[in-house]
Amino acid sequence: MTTGIPSQSIKQKKGTDYSLSPFSLIQKDPKTSARLGRVQTAHGAFETPVFMPVGTQGTVKTLAPRELEEMGSEVILANAYHLYIRPGIDIINASGGLHRFMAWPKAILTDSGGYQIFSLARLREITDEGARFNSHFDGREIFLTPEEVIRAQEILGSDIAMILDECPPHDASRAQVGEAVRRTIHWAKRAKRVHSVPGTARSLLFGIVQGGKFLDLRKSSLDQTVDIGFDGYALGGVSVGEPKPEMEEVVRKITPLMPSDRPRYLMGVGTPVDLFWAIEAGIDLFDCVNPTRYGRNGTAFTRTGKVTVRNAQYAKDQSQLDQTCPCYTCSNFSRSYLRHLFNCEEMLGHRLVTYHNVYFFISLTREIRNAIAEGRFSELKKEFLSNYNEENR
Repeated sequence: MTTGIPSQSIKQKKGTDYSLSPFSLIQKDPKTSARLGRVQTAHGAFETPVFMPVGTQGTVKTLAPRELEEMGSEVILANAYHLYIRPGIDIINASGGLHRFMAWPKAILTDSGGYQIFSLARLREITDEGARFNSHFDGREIFLTPEEVIRAQEILGSDIAMILDECPPHDASRAQVGEAVRRTIHWAKRAKRVHSVPGTARSLLFGIVQGGKFLDLRKSSLDQTVDIGFDGYALGGVSVGEPKPEMEEVVRKITPLMPSDRPRYLMGVGTPVDLFWAIEAGIDLFDCVNPTRYGRNGTAFTRTGKVTVRNAQYAKDQSQLDQTCPCYTCSNFSRSYLRHLFNCEEMLGHRLVTYHNVYFFISLTREIRNAIAEGRFSELKKEFLSNYNEENR
């Protein structure tokens, strides 16, 4: 059965004026393209660069919203596609929107489901009209259009909504990538039209730049997306299996061409090292599942690299995860105890390492913001990278 969202169920809110930018530039780094800024949303402002913990299904895995607030998180990411599947947009609407449903008072960015078009390739069919899925959960047929996706995010109460886009695989041919760019632009125009209807839009709307590894297609996609006009712009279709140097080249070449008066979002990236080079290129917003995914597997991010506490070498190690970290986990528990929790399959282990990881990413981006404000971003980058080993220990 094909499901849909009645347009009349959208809550009536003040429309968005695309001539006004939600982004304020506070300061630029004198030696790089790194910048300190502020994004204004319906649920408060947050400073950039910022890392957004991923709460795909309305929860950042293992963590309570209060814990995220304690860490200093100002904005999190949820996924409209997954929430559309479960529990259903109507249920969240009846609860008063996603903020109330999950008890999160600050900003929420919702991804549209474009990545699922990529990751669920065996379960979908794409046409210019939209994307037809067989739900990964129960197999029912769902047809998503660009308009449907915007309406869903409006009902969720998203502060930042993403357009529906087509994300081609990293090894797609030039012709396939070109078709994905064309279709994403077609969908972007339709998303903008429905989002711009007076009295319906309460969220910021971000356009997405596709183009794979082909820099000329990336530039064409960017130019056409900017011509449509959005509150912010994202680089999509990166970190989808391509070699890291290829991803870095795309980001470094395209980011300087993105509008300087709008927030710039790098989707699905990264590691601590990625944060530094991408911020250096001028990126403002990041999200990635790494902190929570690694945390559930017993691996912590530290100032010297990744530490896998499940390893036998930590059985008697009474030191904290990261000697420089003041988070709750590091202040109270040893590597030995954390290893014990994982060996016993105790959920507390998952929670404690995830808590540290999310804290680490949030505090690192806060430290980077302070460094930009003080004109010492390059020095911080050099110091951090000189001590950081990307290999697991």
